[in-house]
Amino acid sequence: MKFNPQRPFNDLPLLPPKKEIETAVVLRRAITASRALAELKGLGETIPDQALLINTVLLQEAKASSEIENVITTNDSLFEAITANTSQVGSATKEVLRYREALWNGYNSMREKAVLSTNLFIKIVQTITKNQAGIRRSPGTNLMNPATDEIVYTPPEGELIIRDKLKNLEEYIHEETGIDPLIKLSIIHYQFEAIHPFSDGNGRTGRIINILFLVLHKLLDLPVLYLSHFIIEHKSDYYRLLRKVTEKGDWESWILYMLEAIEKTAHITRRRILDIRDLMLETMEDARRRLPSRVYSKELIEILFRQPYTKGSFLVDGGIAKRQTAADYLKEVEKIGILKSKIIGKETLYLNIKLYNLLSK
Repeated sequence: MKFNPQRPFNDLPLLPPKKEIETAVVLRRAITASRALAELKGLGETIPDQALLINTVLLQEAKASSEIENVITTNDSLFEAITANTSQVGSATKEVLRYREALWNGYNSMREKAVLSTNLFIKIVQTITKNQAGIRRSPGTNLMNPATDEIVYTPPEGELIIRDKLKNLEEYIHEETGIDPLIKLSIIHYQFEAIHPFSDGNGRTGRIINILFLVLHKLLDLPVLYLSHFIIEHKSDYYRLLRKVTEKGDWESWILYMLEAIEKTAHITRRRILDIRDLMLETMEDARRRLPSRVYSKELIEILFRQPYTKGSFLVDGGIAKRQTAADYLKEVEKIGILKSKIIGKETLYLNIKLYNLLSK
């Protein structure tokens, strides 16, 4: 049956695809993408404090993935929100933080049980959307071109049909197919987005599944690939190539797009981590020379790099100092220009100026 964008695509083919997927050009690109990802994983293993990656790179991915869905907030709002004890958090910032929570919970769930399942997908989307909605039941969902209001795709309808297609997707995820896992990831991402199983949050859930799949296959140790950065810069191609698979069965163009996204964002993420690490080492040397000896410690500077904003309780929790002494230490670091204080509610936060500027590039 010819594809009709205005009719529910209940004939969405099951996986695996029926045509040749591992073409010569796809395999060549998969090799270079795998190499870039291996370099990123290797670098992550050299970072002694993993909180540095979780509170910086992972949060940037959450922000970018949400931005694709037109959920826009600022770096400053995000970093304040994860540091300050305040209820004054904007709705967009809360959405981004829920994405971060969903990604982190999904990662921890997979550490306990290495399975990507429909139940996990539902938990992820419920965290993102902050509701208990599950698989779509109501008809009438369609995707439209925002410029023309033209319907470009109508996903499958009927809870049983959607669950059957998700069951097939689960089986394909865990099946030993012999296909390169990065090529397989590209296929999985298309299929999930085409099934479009939820009323809201499909794009963000699909991008979390991408990262968890890489962890499942031990291609990453932590969920820190900044993949949404590439999609934002090539958003029109992302949607155009998804449609080409649906309308023309053009898997090759879509897979090449995804492999390029993985390769380039692996390089970007690796560069970001190296820049953070280099800045931390530079700051340690500067602080060692300029701070009083009673204040300076390597552990203190490492805490200042866990996230852009720091407060006294972080030093207390890290065993660096007691409460009053911690406040004095942060004031000393501010005196030499590494930190800048800011009052939020009843708290004083201290911004790591250079780290913030680096993350805002």
